[in-house]
Amino acid sequence: MSSPTSAPPAPHSLPRIVAASLVGTTIEWYDFFLYGSAAALVFNKLFFPDSDPLVGTLLAFLTYAVGFAARPLGALVFGHYGDRLGRKRLLVLSLLLMGGATFAIGLLPTHATVGGAAPVLLTLLRLVQGFALGGEWGGAVLLVSEHGDARRRGFWASWPQTGAPAGQLLATGVLSLLTAVLSDDAFGSWGWRIPFLLSGVLVVVGLWIRLSVDESPVFREALARSEARRSAGTAEPPPLVSVLRNHWRDVLIAMGARMAENIGYYVITAFVLVYATTSAGVSKQTALNAVLIGSAVHFAVIPAWGALSDRIGRRPVYLLGAAGTGLWIFPFFALADTGRFGYLVLAVTVGLVLHGAMYAPQAAFFAEMFATRMRYSGASVGAQFASVAAGAPAPLIATALLSDYGSSTPIALYVIAASLLTLVAVGVAKETRRRDLADDGLTTVSPRTDDVPAH
Repeated sequence: MSSPTSAPPAPHSLPRIVAASLVGTTIEWYDFFLYGSAAALVFNKLFFPDSDPLVGTLLAFLTYAVGFAARPLGALVFGHYGDRLGRKRLLVLSLLLMGGATFAIGLLPTHATVGGAAPVLLTLLRLVQGFALGGEWGGAVLLVSEHGDARRRGFWASWPQTGAPAGQLLATGVLSLLTAVLSDDAFGSWGWRIPFLLSGVLVVVGLWIRLSVDESPVFREALARSEARRSAGTAEPPPLVSVLRNHWRDVLIAMGARMAENIGYYVITAFVLVYATTSAGVSKQTALNAVLIGSAVHFAVIPAWGALSDRIGRRPVYLLGAAGTGLWIFPFFALADTGRFGYLVLAVTVGLVLHGAMYAPQAAFFAEMFATRMRYSGASVGAQFASVAAGAPAPLIATALLSDYGSSTPIALYVIAASLLTLVAVGVAKETRRRDLADDGLTTVSPRTDDVPAH
């Protein structure tokens, strides 16, 4: 990426880079969230029919969590080769893997057809999804971060982050439409397959856009310097070794920063479908519509939070989101307990707006922590290893707490504990807003009088 003292990229190129990253992340998150919504709504009956309904939901969420277990492996593999070969090639591969696995889920036989083989096949495809997503996130946000204007990095890098609510919006919208026009029997019989099969079409569109962009100029410059060092006989350690040797503290900070963001998000968007339909007496359609509206607002506020992080720093915005999530969780469940659609929409929407304050600056914040030749590995490892402890078990833990205690209070305390962990992690971190990504030593850029982002 250009430093503040160098010329910014051509104005027509950055929007294309942003579009390529956004479309790809939207498709990948659509695939990932579609599984989560289906796990909450129908997979318990289709793949675990012999269990009690709530136990079946727990088992469905267990296969959902398996996808998170594969994300660190994806982070390691994609991070290594992304730092060695470049961001673009790995992003194309991640999109193909994710889309192929999702399309295959739409063709899976259920328990009624092949018995115990059905959940095994489902779990294997979920592992492929998780592996692909573990490599997608780091590459997408770095491609934008390393192309854009440093003074507006938080704003531009936040756009790939909107792929999460856009994917949630798309997945929930398709499911909401299908549950509205199909009977429960038709949806459970064949309708659930439609959104998974649609992934094949989306992948073709995503590949067409993603193949049209150029490699990060910052990475090309770093690669040239690295090749010159090797030619001179200077050995370069693998990216992961460099990360663990030089940036282990930053990896721990990134992991802690994700606790409230990840746990809060999956409780608000995935577990709420279970809670609202089982404890609050809300229909599946009503719960899906509430998440749909909240996701639309979430999409809109993320770039605004990213822009604010350019003005006041990554840490203040992130800390606001973490504190707000912890404070909102009790009102969130109180509003959901009313069973009224308007209150449920308010609960989800406010929760996602506060989540956006963490998620928006996260892309630039994590990218700015690491040097170029280890940035893909560092950002991906920090983000995805945290997902195993945070997002992976969140719906599972929340559902188990609801089953054991019949109350939302333990779940709220769980989210509050995550918020406290994130407040500590971000609180001890250094502000990264003025770092130049083109500097392998992460030298802080001297402030300029005109260093004010304009939007």
